Amino acid sequence: MSEEKHSVEASTVKSHAQEPEVDMGEVVEEELVGGAPVRRKGIYLLPNALTTASLFSGFYAIVAAANGLFDNAAVAVFVSMILDGLDGRVARMTNTQSKFGEEYDSLADMVAFGVAPGLVAFFWSLNGLGKFGWAITFIYVAGAALRLARFNTQIGSVDKKYFVGLPSPSAAACVAGLVWCFHAFDNAAWLTALSVLVVGGTGVLMVSNIFYRSFKDLDLRGRVPFAAILLFVLVLIVIAIDPATVLFTGFLVYALSGPVRALFRRKPRRAA
Repeated sequence: MSEEKHSVEASTVKSHAQEPEVDMGEVVEEELVGGAPVRRKGIYLLPNALTTASLFSGFYAIVAAANGLFDNAAVAVFVSMILDGLDGRVARMTNTQSKFGEEYDSLADMVAFGVAPGLVAFFWSLNGLGKFGWAITFIYVAGAALRLARFNTQIGSVDKKYFVGLPSPSAAACVAGLVWCFHAFDNAAWLTALSVLVVGGTGVLMVSNIFYRSFKDLDLRGRVPFAAILLFVLVLIVIAIDPATVLFTGFLVYALSGPVRALFRRKPRRAA
């Protein structure tokens, strides 16, 4: 019995000795360096700080909407979009991509582009519809969650030129743009109907199999004609004149471009 006890204790000590020593609460990731796995502790500050700022902006949108500041809430959603676009690009430019960053970005997107726009629209207009109002809101929130989960599983398996389903930032821009455009209007029946259509429609489009252009194939590093920068200045001027209307119209057109493209796409001819 004593020999068996000593052997069990020795195997237990050996198994504990083989376990990697990790500081409590520290993040440890395994990376391939020269074909060999290397364990690294800690996270990259810059891209994750931008992701945190995007998360904070989405949280602020919820708080602002709860206090009746719907224009501030809508602007906060658009700020989250800008920060979300920066964190990934900064990570690639500085070679600071990580698995932790990917997971953190996905969770922040769920708040900023799923929960926040849905609650902003609910506090603004849909709460007057009772159970039907929060049901439409949940369709949007669930659609954003499913869209993000499916996107994470399709990385590397789908053509980069297209998104499958409406991207969650674009759906959030449609909802936030609607609130920003009409936040000063009285709560009329037509406006409530428009809210139901936009919130519920974008929620369904996010989980659809409709293809949307990603514009990732555009070469932004190459040389372009001089007139291109003048066109960019003109776009900025148009946005500055009435940002709410321009942004809402632009993203709404993009959201509708997928179904229109799918409707008029030529079907392949059957073989004889």
